Amino acid sequence: MLNQSNPQLIRRHQVELMTGLKRSSIYGRMNPQCKQYDPDFPKPVSLSTGGKGSVAWIASEVNAWIEGRIAASRFSGKR
Repeated sequence: MLNQSNPQLIRRHQVELMTGLKRSSIYGRMNPQCKQYDPDFPKPVSLSTGGKGSVAWIASEVNAWIEGRIAASRFSGKR
């Protein structure tokens, strides 16, 4: 779900505000060994050349994940 013409990178604090999740929950959703793991949660992009250090998320991917959670909660209980 990448808008390649103008991708916007957002930092963790913005992801927290958008999703309502805190730091530990965000990283828990990215960790396969955590009970909070969500394989659909967007992966961050490294902002440093060495691969360690600052990261950011692609805003459109975070928005798509949020939309997916809304859809799942709206339609999962209907029969």
